[in-house]
Amino acid sequence: MPLDHVAVVLHEPQDPVNIAATIRAMKNMGVADLRLVNPVEYDPVRIEGIAHDTADVVSRIRHFTSLDEALADCIQIAAFTRRRRAAKRAAADARETAQTLLQHSHNGQVAVLFGREDHGLSNEALDRAHLVSTIPTTEHASLNLAQAVLIALYELHLAAADATRVIAPPKHDAPPATAEQYEFLFADAERALIAIDFFKTRYPEHIMRSMRSLAHRAAPDAREIVLLRAAAIEVVRSLERAAAR
Repeated sequence: MPLDHVAVVLHEPQDPVNIAATIRAMKNMGVADLRLVNPVEYDPVRIEGIAHDTADVVSRIRHFTSLDEALADCIQIAAFTRRRRAAKRAAADARETAQTLLQHSHNGQVAVLFGREDHGLSNEALDRAHLVSTIPTTEHASLNLAQAVLIALYELHLAAADATRVIAPPKHDAPPATAEQYEFLFADAERALIAIDFFKTRYPEHIMRSMRSLAHRAAPDAREIVLLRAAAIEVVRSLERAAAR
């Protein structure tokens, strides 16, 4: 899988909570390779307590004493930063970055690189990147570290078509409604409207044409058609019972 070749590299993270939130984001988005460069001291047990059910990611964390070591095997590196720099570097937003990284992931390891919570990435760290990436925001461009990681990985997840969590269909799914079922609905609806004198000051043809248009746009399935018919039929029957009293 392309996402198996994506590493998240945090350069000198200062807050264990951000490390935990990064791991949760990785688990959510299908990335398992976390590399920490000179991180703050943290307790793996506490990390798992914050980011539940992530023991597999936590167990694979690797530590490095230099950024060069952490990135040594990567063939494409995208550094995320909010600041514009004077140096001319290849730049892209998070969505474009995801596409570029996935293309390179077929040939080897790629990385998304993030800096310290207080100052981000230095120019020296950015020099290691092939691509500088930004996340579009308002003028208030400062994002929490883990939030930035989540956005970057979300774009990678979508670009890889890695929607691993399949939503089950409804338990009692119904087939599409047939033309005949639609006609039964319109006939029952018209009878109900006649019964309540709805057409007294309106043109029946225009009203029923609008009803048809509305129903076709809504595209109810066969079970929903039956429900709508039952409601219309009950209107007529209720009026008949009231008249018979």
